[in-house]
Amino acid sequence: MLLYVVADPKTGNDLWVVPLEGDRKPAPFLVTSFRETQGQFSPGLAGSPRFVAYLSNESDQNEIYVQPFPAGGGKFQVSSGGGVQPRWRRDGKELFYIAPDGTLMAVEVKTVPRFEAGVPKALFQSRIWGAGLTNFVFRYDVAADGQRFLINTQPEQTAGAPITVVVNWAVGVRK
Repeated sequence: MLLYVVADPKTGNDLWVVPLEGDRKPAPFLVTSFRETQGQFSPGLAGSPRFVAYLSNESDQNEIYVQPFPAGGGKFQVSSGGGVQPRWRRDGKELFYIAPDGTLMAVEVKTVPRFEAGVPKALFQSRIWGAGLTNFVFRYDVAADGQRFLINTQPEQTAGAPITVVVNWAVGVRK
């Protein structure tokens, strides 16, 4: 399955799926009056149910939620205090996201026998570029073991060399 966003003038951004085999007919996964974006499938591990982590603004701020896939069985808020850009660890036991201040957060999750999310923990200040952006570009990725991250960061602010401005310079030029 491919998970993607459809912009609808009535409902905003919604999550849709399309099978990559068979009839390839698109179908809605999550259509509400709120904005749902940045959907990510949980890893497809044998014997483990699938879930979708996504961003929604239904609580009047961007938060990370998880729902079973296919739809049904409830919805779970994973972030607290805001979040964008959810990413799963490859074994599906941890979910990462970016807090509004750019901190990379981690939440332990269990999917069997039912979904349970732990308390979000701050890992480090990411200096991620565009931390609060809710667009469709992910600005980081997670290594399979969840121990390393590749992050598109902002350049460090360093004091540059002083600039000298010469005014009325034409007077000093000889003919």
